[in-house]
Amino acid sequence: WCMNCLEVPVIILLPLIYSKHRVRSTLSTQLSRRKDTKLKTSTVQSASFRNFRRLSTMNSKLTRYQQRTICSQLGNSKLKLLYKASIHGFTGAAFHQRCDTRCPTVSVGYNASGYVFGGYTKQPFCQSGQYVNDDQAFLFTFSGEKLNKYPVTTPVYAVKMIANSGPYFGEALVLVNGNQAVVHSNPGNYYTFNAADVHGNDLKLTECEVYEVEESTEIEKPWRTIVWESEKRKELMESIRLYKPMVSSVSQIRVLLIGAVGAGKSSFFNSINSVFRGHVTSQAIAGSSSTSLTTQFRTYSLKAGREGKPLPVMLCDTMGLEESTGAGLDIDDISSILKGHLSDRYQFQPLCSSAIGGQQLRKSPVLKDKIHCVAYVMDACKISIMPTKLQEKLDAMPAERST
Repeated sequence: WCMNCLEVPVIILLPLIYSKHRVRSTLSTQLSRRKDTKLKTSTVQSASFRNFRRLSTMNSKLTRYQQRTICSQLGNSKLKLLYKASIHGFTGAAFHQRCDTRCPTVSVGYNASGYVFGGYTKQPFCQSGQYVNDDQAFLFTFSGEKLNKYPVTTPVYAVKMIANSGPYFGEALVLVNGNQAVVHSNPGNYYTFNAADVHGNDLKLTECEVYEVEESTEIEKPWRTIVWESEKRKELMESIRLYKPMVSSVSQIRVLLIGAVGAGKSSFFNSINSVFRGHVTSQAIAGSSSTSLTTQFRTYSLKAGREGKPLPVMLCDTMGLEESTGAGLDIDDISSILKGHLSDRYQFQPLCSSAIGGQQLRKSPVLKDKIHCVAYVMDACKISIMPTKLQEKLDAMPAERST
């Protein structure tokens, strides 16, 4: 029995040769040791928890706007916070431990006067004691929302690698100088600037941060401009209400929704239906599951208002695509849907395609039964990690549409 593993008093059976006094003394000693051990453990755990909370709340002091403004000077990029002096320490050792070999970087200093200033270098930090050539290095400061840049004038002395200091831009600007929360400033040495403009001659740091510059996959500008206003919304809805197919035999165009399990095909229909009905609807079964919640081929008519007329658009919902063979929507089923062979509420059989299934199919579908448009519904967050087999299924569909 281990007394440290128990939370209740323990009765220990001792040999009879122990006296009552010895038993009481032994128990007293053990309980005392147990109490001391718990106290020490609790103290260590509390200290560890405090350190964990400090590290887990390392938030950027740069605003989103300031980050975007800096990144606009560096191409399609984003900033990743590496070092925060108020957490890791105002020392050269803490800075180098977090930032050495990382590049490019943006170093930022803050003072009590409200100035935000720093420098950029494409070179990795180290502790060689030597100058490093960088023709792209520059210092900067924010004047309100405007970023003022001061390019390096002598690139061979752009950055110096000093062990007992933070970011060291030539001899012009040093953050966390000499293991202290101070700035060394000497304008004219390899960078030309006015000290009062850059930091207001306030050389005491309240914070120092270093960011690594990473390539961003985000589009710098929207690929199209959409006006989201109530008038535009009414205009779009009205254009759908008044739409008329070019062929008189087709009163409603049929739009097929295709996508992976959980992409949101059914939810997409519910959202569109809710907009036109004027209240929240959940006609199509939607939710979260590892397998498709939709097991039937469904055709849904959209209506304008609670008792409105059907709109000239019909959305067709299907099972979700899965990467496993014999699971989810089958390619043969897709072909049958496109050609109009499947009727509403057709029950999908993943292990038995419609071509050989026993359910009744339309033998001679007409134009109004066929699919007129295919809409792919995808989770934008998962496109880059889409399984290869699932992508192969998607690639196989254009050939089906062309037949």
